[in-house]
Amino acid sequence: MKSLAQDIKTGEFKNIYLLFGEEDYLKRQYKNRLQAALVPPEDSVNLNCYEGKNISVKELIDQGETLPFFADRRLLVVEDSGFFKSASAELAGYLEHVPTTTCFLFVEDEVDKRGKLYKTVKSKGRAVEFVRQKEETLVRWLMGILQRENKNITRKACTLFLEKTGNDMNNIHTELEKLLSYTADHEVITPEDVEKICTTQTVGRVFEMVNAIAEKNQKRALELYYDLLSLREPPMRILYLVTRQFNQLLQVKELRRYGYDTGAVASKMAIQPFAARNCVRQAEYFSEEQIRGIVEYCIQTEEAVKTGDLNEKMALELVIAMAGAKKS
Repeated sequence: MKSLAQDIKTGEFKNIYLLFGEEDYLKRQYKNRLQAALVPPEDSVNLNCYEGKNISVKELIDQGETLPFFADRRLLVVEDSGFFKSASAELAGYLEHVPTTTCFLFVEDEVDKRGKLYKTVKSKGRAVEFVRQKEETLVRWLMGILQRENKNITRKACTLFLEKTGNDMNNIHTELEKLLSYTADHEVITPEDVEKICTTQTVGRVFEMVNAIAEKNQKRALELYYDLLSLREPPMRILYLVTRQFNQLLQVKELRRYGYDTGAVASKMAIQPFAARNCVRQAEYFSEEQIRGIVEYCIQTEEAVKTGDLNEKMALELVIAMAGAKKS
């Protein structure tokens, strides 16, 4: 990202840019900044935008060969093309010798770094991956926005907010706008404000469900499950997330057995520190043997659904009942 910011600042641009990765908010921000820097917003003549999986490579090449009209460059913005996941030898060959008056800006979710097209872009232009940001980065970003709005937030409220939103910056931004509107009449944002206005994402609800199971509160666990169903979350996706959560707890148990502290657990598991803290706390409710049994039961239940031996909606109800019974 620093290299992109430097290019925009100096005005010394590459002929090919590839922005990719799962952090959509930052990716879109830099896409917009680059586009505005490469071609003025009012210049629609020298800007060609393409989106989707059915983009013609021949048309891209033809446009790439077209000279800009009374401007320094022509910009071709290509989004969600899938070119970097499938073989595109013709485009890769063309990008080896792009005219100096043409600039390509690719924006993709996923790329195959082993592919010729990716290697060509990396060699001839600039490929930048946008990954999920670390907790400290998200907190700094969050605090910067709040400061501009003359708002403060308690530490507990900030932790709760990130637990609810996860680390997707698009979601954080949306939930923060709701929170700022709700707290317009007071300066300090509290945990109560966050609870009242912010939506817990699916992963957060699954974590709450596992909490309820750990506390032998089957009624609450089922309520959370039915809430997710009412939000049209597929039962098998919920089962997958529950299984993943217990798998994480198993990893935590093993790491803690070897003496790793919470910070080391976060690093080893490549998860946010606040998520690691919650997992460590949650894992204390179960023995390692209990967690292994639950994970195995989840896998067996998934197999039973796939073979038609079990209704998928009922599957997770059985998991909740079984996991709650695993508590001693």
